[in-house]
Amino acid sequence: MKRTIAKKEQSLNIKEYAKVLQDIKQQIREAQVKSILAANKELLKLYWYIGQTITEQQKINGWGSGSVGKLAEDIQKEFPGLGGFSRRNIFRMQAFFLAYEKVPQAVAQIVFNIPWGHNAILMEKIKDNDERLWYAQKAIENGWSRNYFRNAN
Repeated sequence: MKRTIAKKEQSLNIKEYAKVLQDIKQQIREAQVKSILAANKELLKLYWYIGQTITEQQKINGWGSGSVGKLAEDIQKEFPGLGGFSRRNIFRMQAFFLAYEKVPQAVAQIVFNIPWGHNAILMEKIKDNDERLWYAQKAIENGWSRNYFRNAN
């Protein structure tokens, strides 16, 4: 039995094997990208929810910057080592929600397809929603990095 397997192994077509290996590697890369994009969308949904919640609490219960700071501290205590929940970033989450809350959902979905860092830079550098959404769409189409936005005027 072992000799039969060994003989079959020796008859391995190198070109065929290389093609199979290349196809599998490509599938792995595509799966990695898809999982990163899916995780990014979920993270952005969470950030949207946090921004929305803070905005509602400000309207209903008069939350100020002290309440937001306490929220950041308490989240960091509950989830030590989990980044992204600094006071500054939580204020960015609110800015993210406020920037797009009145934009039609079909249009706003563009920003859910780029990483949070891209969104943060666009919100800081560009105040006009239409222009910001244009850059977000171009980032998707052209694969623009965060550095592209940092270095742009």
